[in-house]
Amino acid sequence: MITILLGVFEEGLVYAVMALGVYITYKILDFPDLSVDSTFPMGAAITAVSIIHGFPPLLTLPLSFLAGAMAGCATGLIHVKLNVRDLLSGIIVMTALYSINLRIAGKANLPIFSQDTIFENPFLRQLIPEGLRSCTVLLVLALIVLLCKILLDWYLQTRSGFLLRAAGDNETLVTSLAKDKGTVKILGLAIANGFAALSGSIYCQQKGFFEISMGTGTIVIGLANVIIGAQLFKRVSFVKATTAVIAGSILYKACVSIALSMDRIRIGRVVITLPVIASDLKLITSILFLIILVAGSHRERRAKLHA
Repeated sequence: MITILLGVFEEGLVYAVMALGVYITYKILDFPDLSVDSTFPMGAAITAVSIIHGFPPLLTLPLSFLAGAMAGCATGLIHVKLNVRDLLSGIIVMTALYSINLRIAGKANLPIFSQDTIFENPFLRQLIPEGLRSCTVLLVLALIVLLCKILLDWYLQTRSGFLLRAAGDNETLVTSLAKDKGTVKILGLAIANGFAALSGSIYCQQKGFFEISMGTGTIVIGLANVIIGAQLFKRVSFVKATTAVIAGSILYKACVSIALSMDRIRIGRVVITLPVIASDLKLITSILFLIILVAGSHRERRAKLHA
């Protein structure tokens, strides 16, 4: 049971970093950015190659963030400067990055099991007592996610952060402040994809490999995390949006874990056998996301009726 809980928290925290980026595009900018599906494995590819060539594992995190930010800038430039629709801009960059990720890694699968990572290195072995070794990954992840949350909260309180929020809510306000709304959007997409690539870097070091298709469905997971967090803490004013996103990520992974462990469903007297296997993960992810969307829209309709 403890092992399962550790796994849920670890997976949830890894994807929480990516979900913070999706929060920027989905909730703040109202931009359907599908390039996240490729910036996530991009961070993993850069990390795997860098570690194999002797690059310090810790420094792969900012390197991946910068690479993801550049990809986000590309999406923004295509949308803003070339007047391509937001959805198509993300699809174009997502498709292009698939080939770029293969170029970076050199092949579709690149293991780093024997290399030092941010979770397994001589410094941590000396720092963390023997009794807490099983929690090393969780402790490191918690520290990274907390740092990302603090930095994002701080940024959103700056002038640039307020302009970013205004670009999603009221573009006219941004223009009235003599600021280019297109530049603000590009910056937001850069930060969002930077977080996605950072999450991919963390995921690669936790799992010990890069795989070209590891980003498939990432945007769905990120959206589910954001929606769960937003719905869960909608009426709790003292909980910040970033905290809600992180909690939503952990809760979503718990739901996926429960779904994977179910082997039968009882409906009245009828028992339906469900031979769920690990390869059904994407199917379960899609079904859970659909349920979350339907439940969220149903709750909003009921709230409007009672208003």
